[in-house]
Amino acid sequence: MPQVNILAIEDEEAIGRLIGFVLEQAGFQVTVVPSVEKALPLLAAELPDMVLVDWMLPGASGLQLIKQLRQNTRTRDLPIILLTARGTESDKEQGLNLGADDYVTKPFSPRELIARVNALLRRRAPQKTEQTIEAGGLTVNPSEQTASANGTPVALGPSEFKLLHFFITHPNRAYNRRQLLDLVWGDHVFVEERTVDVHISRLRRALEEGGAGNCIQTVRGLGYRFYTESGETP
Repeated sequence: MPQVNILAIEDEEAIGRLIGFVLEQAGFQVTVVPSVEKALPLLAAELPDMVLVDWMLPGASGLQLIKQLRQNTRTRDLPIILLTARGTESDKEQGLNLGADDYVTKPFSPRELIARVNALLRRRAPQKTEQTIEAGGLTVNPSEQTASANGTPVALGPSEFKLLHFFITHPNRAYNRRQLLDLVWGDHVFVEERTVDVHISRLRRALEEGGAGNCIQTVRGLGYRFYTESGETP
């Protein structure tokens, strides 16, 4: 599975240890901090793939953090699960209305937590899952890091594979170079935006051998998109 980084904000030490242990056993990389104050510098330095945040925290609450993240263009699409002992329908509605993607009520089972995390990744960050994807004559297997075009194996470098995996899981939508750098390489990586053009060219050349070079299209004045004539989605 592609490396998935999760930031968990939980002030109860025992629950924090449980979250870290359960998710690490499931193959995720987890950082656990006890407060929003401790989390903000980490979020500023590098965005995780997902945030798990407790509702009641010392200082700023989990709801306040969610509201702050959703108001920032850099973090507004960050997948967020709210953890809380407050389990009424009105509490759930409040958390979801403020921007949480999902809501897990304490106490929770390890199996439930893992299932919720995986379900949210499939919805919000499919490029971080290990599901084999087929679209536009292409087949991408992230667990084996292999790809084929119309049945012909395609030899790709690591960056080109990540680009292809991202594109095939986000079809028929244009992305500019800065977005691709942030979403594929990570927003903590500081490289020239034109670097994307180099990797796109390499990816196209590799796909052309299988007759699929035209699926990566240039969108004039913006960037690139993965296009399928049928508009199919994985």
